Amino acid sequence: MRDFSPFRLALFAAIVWLLNAATARAAEQTVALAGQKVTVWSDAAGGTAKQPVIIFSHGFHGCATQSRFLMEAFASVGYIVFAPDHRDAACNGGEASWLSAPALRFRQPRQWDQTTYRDRAEDIRNLIEAIRADDRFRNRVDWSRLGLAGHSLGGYTVLGLAGAWPEWKLAGVRAVLALSPYSQPFLSHGTLANLSAPVMYQGGTRDFGITPSLDKPMGTYDQSPAPKYFVEFDQAGHFAWTNFPSSAHQDIAVYALAFMNHYVKGEPADPVLTRALPDVVQFRYASEIGSSATLGGARSTIELPRFRAPVSRRARLLLDQSQPHPAVELARCVEVQTGVLRADGHVSECDLERARIIN
Repeated sequence: MRDFSPFRLALFAAIVWLLNAATARAAEQTVALAGQKVTVWSDAAGGTAKQPVIIFSHGFHGCATQSRFLMEAFASVGYIVFAPDHRDAACNGGEASWLSAPALRFRQPRQWDQTTYRDRAEDIRNLIEAIRADDRFRNRVDWSRLGLAGHSLGGYTVLGLAGAWPEWKLAGVRAVLALSPYSQPFLSHGTLANLSAPVMYQGGTRDFGITPSLDKPMGTYDQSPAPKYFVEFDQAGHFAWTNFPSSAHQDIAVYALAFMNHYVKGEPADPVLTRALPDVVQFRYASEIGSSATLGGARSTIELPRFRAPVSRRARLLLDQSQPHPAVELARCVEVQTGVLRADGHVSECDLERARIIN
């Protein structure tokens, strides 16, 4: 469903301005809290009123700054955003190796349980306690307006904290934004019904390793309680939510801000929470606003997504549907001219380009 109404055009214009102005308005700083390296974004204009807070959890081998465009957008509309480097962080000075293996294999979600990556949940809890005690931030944060956001393994982290692992449940969470989240362990164990906060899932037509599990019958969206939303962006791959150049960045920010503003800030629902924008191929929702059948255009048919320049034209990323981080867990590149598949564990130009852009 495509909407070119004057309202929608005005909203697009406002978001374009917001994203262009975000760098100038959002102050970014790196601090130490609870023994962690934490990046903080807030409106450079400042103010005396307490701010709603968003805590962001990065993906496996990502880092706190991996999704700067979205953190700046949040900060520019009044949020204070905290993003810790988890111990598996590998970009922007993270101490993990790009080739280090995950705690358990992503393709075997049934083996995961509440002990898997519990250190990430503890990072968030410890960070919150440190913020409460820190003179720089304790009087700036409004804990009655707390939202969680996470990408990939960070999506797994924030879903767990919202109740998908009942042992992890964090009190006071108003909303959860799950960006291409690794939710398969919760599907395998049937625990998504325990979610205790509104959730928005975002996926993409090129996100072959994650999105199919979000929107399949009795998948992640279906098993989650309302209020819930699912947005699928055309041409978006797994790294569309990072600093990789992506045509989806604008729409990602539109839906993320509308969702958080409604459920964290308590603002009236933006009309975008009930409709699909032009580059959204699927939009579903069930909430106090209402409910919908699938909205959106036809799904794109794509064989292999290409990396943008300066990656060699001979290299394409092979997206294995069984793992959400194919460029990290194994260096798998297809050499198109020779037909040679690299699976030798060595760093490939795919890995190097991902590291270059995310940093």
